[in-house]
Amino acid sequence: MTGAAILDVARDGIATFLKVGGPLMLVALAVGLVVSLVQALTQIQEQTLVYVPKIVAVFGAMLLCLPFMADALASYMGRIAVRIATGG
Repeated sequence: MTGAAILDVARDGIATFLKVGGPLMLVALAVGLVVSLVQALTQIQEQTLVYVPKIVAVFGAMLLCLPFMADALASYMGRIAVRIATGG
């Protein structure tokens, strides 16, 4: 396996990771930002208040994005399996 092939596999893996994890991280970021804004506006300084809405939002986003995430991971595994079967 050449260095270029290894870089292609790594680049494909990172792109797949970003496709799978990106939406969940963006949802967590948005919910955290909204909760922090509400805390700043109402002057509620409870540090643990952000966890429940963030967990619920990420769980809901995971349920919505699960087919897309599974498809992205399955297609990545298929591409890796083809590379293994063809010898690189």
